[in-house]
Amino acid sequence: MAEPLLRALSRVRGLLLDDTVLVRAVAAGRRRGTTARWRRVELRYVDLKAGRRLQVTAYDETQAHTSNHAPGEAAAAAVDDLLDVPFGNWHVETTTETLQLRVTKKGEAVLGTTPRAEPVDDTAHAHDRAKDRLLPEDDPVLAALGFVDAQGRVKPSRQAKYRQVEEFLRDLAPVVDDAIATGRLPRPTPERPLRVVDLGCGNAYLTFAAHRYLTHVRGLPVHTTGIDVKAQSREFATATAAALGLDGEMTFLTGDIGSADLDERPDVVLALHACDTATDDALARAVSWAAPVVLAAPCCHHDVAAQLRRTPTPAPYSLLTRSGILRERFADTLTDAMRAAVLRTAGYRVDVIDFVDSKHTPRNTLLRAVRTGSAGSPQTAAELDELTRTWGVQPRLAELLREPPA
Repeated sequence: MAEPLLRALSRVRGLLLDDTVLVRAVAAGRRRGTTARWRRVELRYVDLKAGRRLQVTAYDETQAHTSNHAPGEAAAAAVDDLLDVPFGNWHVETTTETLQLRVTKKGEAVLGTTPRAEPVDDTAHAHDRAKDRLLPEDDPVLAALGFVDAQGRVKPSRQAKYRQVEEFLRDLAPVVDDAIATGRLPRPTPERPLRVVDLGCGNAYLTFAAHRYLTHVRGLPVHTTGIDVKAQSREFATATAAALGLDGEMTFLTGDIGSADLDERPDVVLALHACDTATDDALARAVSWAAPVVLAAPCCHHDVAAQLRRTPTPAPYSLLTRSGILRERFADTLTDAMRAAVLRTAGYRVDVIDFVDSKHTPRNTLLRAVRTGSAGSPQTAAELDELTRTWGVQPRLAELLREPPA
């Protein structure tokens, strides 16, 4: 049932200003016929040296802007300012329930609440990332994957991988929230869980981490499928899922990324550190499924690098390819730029970001794509054509999308 928007926003306001119950809130989308200065905002409480603060992270088209506000008048003023922005959706998670507010075309509000599967003890709001972990060191998934020692501490040899897990989850969370809030993903239910597939899952540590975070921390019903060409990867992951009691929630298959076939279309496609054109295979599969959300962290980039070695460098860019190491680095950048452009022409909004500091892994680029439902930009297509003609290269992803499906 629709209700007056001001009354619904007043309820949201009360939750946002209650630091004892708010876990996280996300506002996204825009109301019909309006323009919002922020594409998305996220709110949560953190504990700093100066005391508890309401942390607001606002995203425009290019970057994030973070501000912290003391409880009381400062926090109230910040919240009131955000409630004046004509967002189309509010998604508010509390310690006991999740509230979803959607603004109709008539400017009314439709409210829905869902109890959390497990109440959250949100008394700790540590700001220090070393303490405020999305998956704490004693999480059973980390133990099952061999990340921690007998004392429950992350092993020195696994610290970099642990950091990758944490930062990847921080990049996964907002895009899933945004897609649910804007209706690009259906609200998951036990009857219709969020369907996640990891193409080229390998040892599946990020697969397990994503599933654990979405289910245990966020309280979402999820079914996750991991696919890898190696039978031993499937056997290890299947045994790990069984040991964790997740064999009903996680499925692992042996197969090639390019020919991966699922009974139902996935909602979220992951492709993390798939080598060379295997990343293109995964992205092409995601596009063929019309997957609403895609996250890909490419690994090596041999294909375009080899094309650059065979093709004369166009003037006046010879300095970019004269040195072998610079040519390889340029090939990495060129490959991912073309991948992002191809995805945009296929109707996706794409962010290209660093998902973890390069000291933890040199392969730290993440392509984060959300299907918009609209046709791709002709301007992007024209720019991509000009780029490929200039450099004499062909992106494998574009070739795959031109080929008829298998």
